[in-house]
This record gives sequence, structure tokens and C-alpha cells, in this order.
Amino acid sequence: MKIALVGYGKMGKIIESIALQRGHIINLKIDIDNKDSFTKENLQQCDIAIEFTGPNSAKENIRNCFDAGIAVVSGSTGWLTDWEEIKNYCAKKNGSFLYASNFSVGVNIFFELNKKLAQLMNGHKDYEVSMEEIHHTQKKDAPSGTAITLAEQILKETLCKKNWVNYSSTNPLELVILSKREDPAHGTHSIKYSSIIDDIEITHTAHSRHGFAQGAVLAAEYLAGKTGIFNMKDVLGLY
Repeated sequence: MKIALVGYGKMGKIIESIALQRGHIINLKIDIDNKDSFTKENLQQCDIAIEFTGPNSAKENIRNCFDAGIAVVSGSTGWLTDWEEIKNYCAKKNGSFLYASNFSVGVNIFFELNKKLAQLMNGHKDYEVSMEEIHHTQKKDAPSGTAITLAEQILKETLCKKNWVNYSSTNPLELVILSKREDPAHGTHSIKYSSIIDDIEITHTAHSRHGFAQGAVLAAEYLAGKTGIFNMKDVLGLY
């Protein structure tokens, strides 16, 4: 595949390395220093874009790729209030789009464990569920997209919580997500069910960015030649 890297920071550089190792070509690299190269003509020299930028630019970047007629894999977080707009625009352009809050194979398996545990704990009122996520200090959003995905899974599977909050709370209807920012940290997410008798806790800890980058390349390989909207469950067959 001929790949456009939209966002060429630390993650973009690791994605580049893995993509080249897997026999792909990097045709375009876009970062803050060469935004003028982010044109329809340049994008059309590529088969697919892998977009890792930030919440303020992701939506426009994704739309520009649809306008150029190329598939998009996006790992930017913090923009999902515009999800329906992007979904509709993808359909209008007959585009191909794959979004994930986290591309790590291990994290996506962790998502499935989280859902199952929430199902098992539903109705056990003696347990209080809470979450913690730890990322590096340059992380732009809090809570992380991964934490939000985990929280929304819990809210869907349990009746005891009505919404999540990103601060300490004693409201029994609120699912607390505590966000910590410290260095070095590649990403840790924990879900704890606590009672006066015992605690049940599941944790995923990333050791590097390579798992996220490898998953993004796998997603791009999966998306090639397809039309529509997909996610990492499709890539990994987690149905």
C-alpha cells in the first residue's frame, strides 16, 4: 500500500517503521511544519491515510481524506462529539473509515474482558466500580479515549451507573474516572470493583507505543479495498 501519514510525531514515526517493515510505501508525511503539502492532489497519490493528530484537527483531516477519495484509519481522540457528522460524510462520499480509541491488540482484547466483567458484576450492589488511567504528561485529552470506551462499555452493561465523570465523586450514580499524567508512562487503564469483602481489578499496561502502531498498520491492511465504517473488532474478528 501507498500510505499517507497525517501526523508525524512519535506515533507516526513508529507507524512508518512498522509499515516499511511490512512492505508498504510511505508516500506522504504531514506534520505541523508542512501543512501546505496536505492537498487533495498529494493525498490522491496514496491508497490510505493513517491519521494520528489531535482533537482540534482530526475531523477536518478525515474529511479532507474522504474528499480525496482515499480510505482513512484514525486514532485521534477527543473529537467524537462529531462522530455522526463524520459517519454521514463518509457515507456521502462512499468512503472507507476505521476509527479506534486504541489500536493495540491487547487493549481490544481488554475491552472484551471489561464488557464481560461488567455483565458478571451487574446486580452485585455490594461492589463499587471505579476507573483509573495513567498517561504521559503530553497527552492532550483527559480522560483518554481508551478510558472513555471502557467507561461507556460499563455504563451499557450495568444498571448501577448513569454517567461517567472525570473527578472524585460520592454520587452512587456516577462512574469515576481518575486521570493521572506522569512521565514516563505509555498508558495504563484499570477497572476496580470494590466491596468490604474483597476487590476485583483488571488492568492493562502498555510497555511502548509499538502495540498501538502495529495495530494501526494492521487496521490499514484490513481496510484496503473496502467501503464503509469499521473498527478493531472487525480487524481482529472479536464477534
